[in-house]
Amino acid sequence: MTNYKQSQLYVLCTIFFFWGFVAASNGVFIPFCKSHFELSQFQSQLIEFVFYGAYFIGSLLIWILSQFLGFDFLNKIGYKNGMIYGLIISIFGALCIIPAVQIGTFELILVSFFIVAFGFSIQQSTVYPFLVALGTSETSSHRINLAASFNSIGTTLGPLVVSILLFGSINNSFNNSTSISSITTLYVLLALLLSAAVALLWFSNLPDIKNKEPFERGLGAFKHPQLVWSMIAIFVYVGVEVTIQSNMGELLKNKNFGGFDTPQISSFISLYWGSLMMGRLAGAISVFNFSKFYKNLFVFLAPFIGFGIVLMVNLIKGNDVSQFYIYALVLPFFSLGIWYGNEKPFKTLLIFSLLGVLAMLIGVLNVGNIALYALISGGLCCSIMWSCIFPAGLAGLGKYTNQASTFMIMMILGGAIIPPLQGLFADKIGIHFSYILPLLGFLFLFIFSIKVKDILLKKGIDFDK
Repeated sequence: MTNYKQSQLYVLCTIFFFWGFVAASNGVFIPFCKSHFELSQFQSQLIEFVFYGAYFIGSLLIWILSQFLGFDFLNKIGYKNGMIYGLIISIFGALCIIPAVQIGTFELILVSFFIVAFGFSIQQSTVYPFLVALGTSETSSHRINLAASFNSIGTTLGPLVVSILLFGSINNSFNNSTSISSITTLYVLLALLLSAAVALLWFSNLPDIKNKEPFERGLGAFKHPQLVWSMIAIFVYVGVEVTIQSNMGELLKNKNFGGFDTPQISSFISLYWGSLMMGRLAGAISVFNFSKFYKNLFVFLAPFIGFGIVLMVNLIKGNDVSQFYIYALVLPFFSLGIWYGNEKPFKTLLIFSLLGVLAMLIGVLNVGNIALYALISGGLCCSIMWSCIFPAGLAGLGKYTNQASTFMIMMILGGAIIPPLQGLFADKIGIHFSYILPLLGFLFLFIFSIKVKDILLKKGIDFDK
């Protein structure tokens, strides 16, 4: 643990913004690829498969390299340098997408997305232990929530900016040739954004944090059951978060959900990712030294502040935001959940996993706006989950902390497996009823919140004290 300046935390928050901007852009790019390359829904989800699968491969290679060398590779180079090297790899991948699109081969596009995400896996394997080490373990979930809220700002802006670059305007009809000519501009922009992140890290005053515990070869971290459960929970949570939005483009084309054209989808994707921002802003309040009154006030106002950001971004783009006003009725229920959770990670996770089950159930059993906004509210339910799960997996691991972090980053693989699985369900039973899959995911996370809390209590670790 180290003392830190707020400016150091904000540097890391900025990096999270760039990740979100790039990752959420996939939600708009997937429908484009499906139409342009004439893919099935399952095939279109291969973009998410290679993107999130690269996290698994990258983290696995880091672990194998550490085993071969006999020391923790990322710990050796330092958390800060690990983030910089990972960003450079991602820049290379973003630039590779340009010739891949010009050649017109979907397989080369997949390879390029893999490289981008491979770099992200290195970055994320270092940044989370960094955030945990910046303060006490009990407050780590709040720092992660704050950083993740910046990620969500990026995910809110990403789909809209991509839509402008690919389609010109949300009111434009889909045009393959126009979109192809715009992709070069898009990925040059993404490469420049990631280059700015490299410069920011390089000139920042981030402390040189490393895990000082002795390195041990093997799989010693698996002796701790909270890690195993947390790895499965990360797999399920990331899969649920990604699959709700990555299949939403196809859902919105369904006449029972508006029958929207491809360019019109981006505003709904931005509302989904904006929902994660709304929740994470509320979950980050404890990072700031406010009185209890102002903390409670912010918990209730934060989702509406995030909602206002989503509306403002859509208004700037020229979208009709009146269709979103009804979504504001959902926000007080989320604020009540955060307030009732009372900054207790497992209690909060239990509440929102149950709300996620309810939201997906409403979405599956209904059609139209009620069902659509229920499914989108899954973003609110997902918003605080990573910050509850990840610190629990690292709790009490000592010398295995870096190893455990690498293993949990591997489980971002859920974002590679679950979206194509839902796409396969959609091809068989229809896109609407395929949303039973994220429903089951939320149900597992409810079980996790009970099981792992009990495991840690038996070890004398109480995250909910």
